[in-house]
Amino acid sequence: MTLAVHLCGNAETPGTETAFTENVSPRGVRVVSVRRWRANEDLDFVSLPGTFRARARVAYCQPILGQGYAVGLEFLEQTGRWVVGGSSATGKSLDG
Repeated sequence: MTLAVHLCGNAETPGTETAFTENVSPRGVRVVSVRRWRANEDLDFVSLPGTFRARARVAYCQPILGQGYAVGLEFLEQTGRWVVGGSSATGKSLDG
């Protein structure tokens, strides 16, 4: 299931982007981004809808031909709940 999320950069990569998930697990997520992120860079991750928020670390960023970048994120600190198909789950119990 694809979910919309916001990725919020840091001082070196400022700005906010709406991206979409490809895989979600309790410890991280893979998203498709239009921006190139650097490995080990930190960013803020916010689920849309829901109240799930996380500080995340970029594990990898790989170009996707004509589609942007596949970005693997590791959740460092997380709060709130995911909302998926009208139900909700905590980030820690979400199965990908």
